[in-house]
Formats: sequence, structure tokens, C-alpha cells
Amino acid sequence: MFGGKGGAMEIIDITVALHDAIPSWPGSCGFKLTQVTDLQHGDGCNGSHVTMDSHCGTHVDAPWHFLPDGTTAERLDLSKFIGPAYVAKVDDAHRAITAAVLDGLKIAKEVKRLLLRTSNSLFWARQERSFQKNFVAITADGAQWIVDRGLELVGIDYLSIQPFDAPSTTHQVILSAEIAVLEGLNLSSVEPGEYELICLPLKVVGGDGAPARAILRR
Repeated sequence: MFGGKGGAMEIIDITVALHDAIPSWPGSCGFKLTQVTDLQHGDGCNGSHVTMDSHCGTHVDAPWHFLPDGTTAERLDLSKFIGPAYVAKVDDAHRAITAAVLDGLKIAKEVKRLLLRTSNSLFWARQERSFQKNFVAITADGAQWIVDRGLELVGIDYLSIQPFDAPSTTHQVILSAEIAVLEGLNLSSVEPGEYELICLPLKVVGGDGAPARAILRR
């Protein structure tokens, strides 16, 4: 809780913590923190090097990730990542987020930022260290539903908005419409409902994606 002038304000951190054992996409370098200076060894400070994939943990996809002429990370429109957002709970029985599933969520027309809490959040709650190929993601027709609804941002609680080993259609449809993509969220302790989203991707020049810190406020 944060005590402000207007009273207590709840801040919910929906960012996945970065550490050496965090699950990462097959073939990715993942995340590694290496200490290079140490006060206990007589160095002037503690210092470290970070090696990581740009799509490790909680991160944003830049359109250039899947579109040859797409925007790179430093040019992303930050206004899409800050503002009212709706967290929708997808029933655990659903193994894919189709247009029909999205219709069934009864999302209000005015929603512009949609965060999808699925059974994926259990992976984070259980602190699963291995990559889970059977994560729930958005199908191509679900992606078109998102475009047709005029959303500005869509977020999901695992490392990709599209199913593992699926064609890149989901990403291409959403990113071509200049809809912001936020992946790797931890929504395990978040109840469905309305929030304010604050998410700032790192300003990585030429980046196909960027790590981000994301929070929700009531």
C-alpha cells in the first residue's frame, strides 16, 4: 500500500521477478546476473553484468519483432501503456483464447487496455522453473477480434500472446494494427476488474522488444 495525500492507494506489481532460474523461451539465453565487483573482496562497490533476452520475463513486443517495417522499441507510443485497464478472467477450461471466448468475457465497449488472466498465472504462482509449452494464448481469430474492438493494448500472463509452435499470425494481426503487446505478466493475485495500468518498457534503440516494469492501481 502507498499512503498518499488522498489516502491509501493499492499498488499491485504484476511484473515477473528476473532471476537465473526464470523460465525462458527454448533457445533463449534467458536471464543471468553476474557479480563482477564485490565489497567483501575489497572492491569499491558491488557491481554486476546482466545478460538477458529482450523477451525474457515481463516485456513488451515492438512491431519490428514480426513486421519488417515495424516500429522499434524506442519509438513505442507510451500513452498506450498508461491508463485505465480491465483484467478479464479466462475460464481455466479454455486452452485457447478464440473470438468466441473473448465474446464470452462480456468486456465493456469502452475498454481500451485488456489484460487476460488465464490458467497460465498458476505457473508463476507455483514458481515453475521450466518453460511450459502448453500455455494458453490467443488464436488468429481472437487476434482479429481484438483489432475489430479497437483495443490499444493487450496483455497476457505468459511469454507469448500466440500459441507455442503456431504461425505468427496472432502477432502479425495485432502488431499491424499498432496495438501494444504486453507479455509475461503475473496476474495470479489479481482479481478481475478495472484498474489503472502503468507500464514502461525500456528505451532500447532498434529493439524488437524490451523488458518492462508493470503495475496496477485501483
